[in-house]
Amino acid sequence: MKALTWQGKRKIEYGEVPDPKIEQPTDAIIKITSSGLCGSDLHLYEVMAPFLQAGDVLGHEPMGIVEEVGSEVTNLSPGDRVVVPFGIACGTCFMCEHGLQSQCETTQVTEHGSGAALFGYTKLYGQVPGGQAEYLRVPQAQYGPVKVPEGPPDDRFVYLSDVLPTAWQGVEYAGVPDGGTLAVVGLGPIGDMASRIALHRGYRVIGVDLVPERLGRAAARGVEVLALSNDVAAKVRDMTDGRGPDAVIDAVGMEAHGSPVAKAGQQLAGLLPDKLQEKLMTTAGVDRLAALYLAIDLVRRGGTVSLSGVYGGMADPLPMLTIFDKQLQLRMGQANVRNWTDQILPLLTDEDPLGVDDFATHHVPLAEGPAAYAKFQKKEDGAVKILFRP
Repeated sequence: MKALTWQGKRKIEYGEVPDPKIEQPTDAIIKITSSGLCGSDLHLYEVMAPFLQAGDVLGHEPMGIVEEVGSEVTNLSPGDRVVVPFGIACGTCFMCEHGLQSQCETTQVTEHGSGAALFGYTKLYGQVPGGQAEYLRVPQAQYGPVKVPEGPPDDRFVYLSDVLPTAWQGVEYAGVPDGGTLAVVGLGPIGDMASRIALHRGYRVIGVDLVPERLGRAAARGVEVLALSNDVAAKVRDMTDGRGPDAVIDAVGMEAHGSPVAKAGQQLAGLLPDKLQEKLMTTAGVDRLAALYLAIDLVRRGGTVSLSGVYGGMADPLPMLTIFDKQLQLRMGQANVRNWTDQILPLLTDEDPLGVDDFATHHVPLAEGPAAYAKFQKKEDGAVKILFRP
C-alpha cells in the first residue's frame, strides 16, 4: 500500500510500505478514506526526530471503512464506517473506566514510562504505524473505533479522531464559569475548534495568534481577536476589567514563536547524533515556552490554564512564584477521546453548529503529503487544516 513515512528531519516520503494484517484477535483493518495532518505531526517533522526511525508511517487522525476484523471484535463488521481515535485504549482497565483512556493500562508504553500507545507517534508511544496511509491496522478495535452514519461527507466526522475531543477536553479542563471569558492562545486547528466550542457554550472568547488568516477565520465566527504583540497581555486585561480572563487555553505547545533561546537549543540539539539527542531530550530537554508564559500572564488570579498544546521538555523552567502567587490551576494531557465522543456526536448534525463541514482549508491526495507538511509548517496559503484523501 501507499503511505507517508518519516525519513529524517523535514523529510517526508510518499511510497510503498507493507500492507497491514490482523495480528491479534482484537485487531481490525480499516481502509482509510480521510486522514488529517495535525499540528503535533509537525513536532515529528522537526523536533522529535531522535525518537523516530526512517520508514515510520505517520498520522493519527483517520477514518474509513472496516475491511476485516479479528475474532474478538464483535462490535464491528466489514463495511462499517468508523473514525479511529488517535490514542489506543482497551476500555476495560482502571484508567479507561475512570475516563482516562490516554493512560490506558493495557497499551501503556511502560518501556519509556509513557501513557497509552498512539498511532503514528514515535517509539515513546509505541511506534504504531499511523493513518496517513491507504490502510490501517487498529489494535483494541473492540473498543476504540467510533461508528458513524453513512451519508454526510467525511469532513462531518473525521475530527472525532483528534481535533474535536482535544479541543473539547481543553474547554472542559478550562472550567470557565457560566457567562465567563476564555482566552485562546494559538488559533490553529485545536485553538480554532476550542474557540468554536466555547462560543457554542455561551462563553466570551478572546483569541490570540500571529497569522492574519487565522485571526480572520476566528473573527468570522465571533471570536474577539488580537494579533500577538509585546503588549497583548495588557490589551486583554483592558478588555476584562483589568483582571484577565477566567481561563486560558494554550493551544500552541513546544514550538511556540517568541522563544529564541529554547529554539536555538532545539536546533543545536538537532545537530547531535540521535542517541545523544534522545538522552538530552529525555533528561534536560527544554520546550519553547512563550505561549505557556503568555497564558500564565493573561489569566486572572484564581483562574485556570488548560494546556492542549503538546509539551515534551524534562527541564522546562516554570514561573512558580507567579503560578503560586496568582493561585492558578493547571490542567493538561493527551485527550481522552472516547470519554468525550458521545457528548460531541449529537453536535455533528446538518445544522453543524461547530462548522466542521468547512473546517478544512485544504483537501489533497496522499501523494501530495510531503508538500503539504512543508506548507503547513510554514503557514503558507492559509493552511489551517489539511485533510489527505488516500
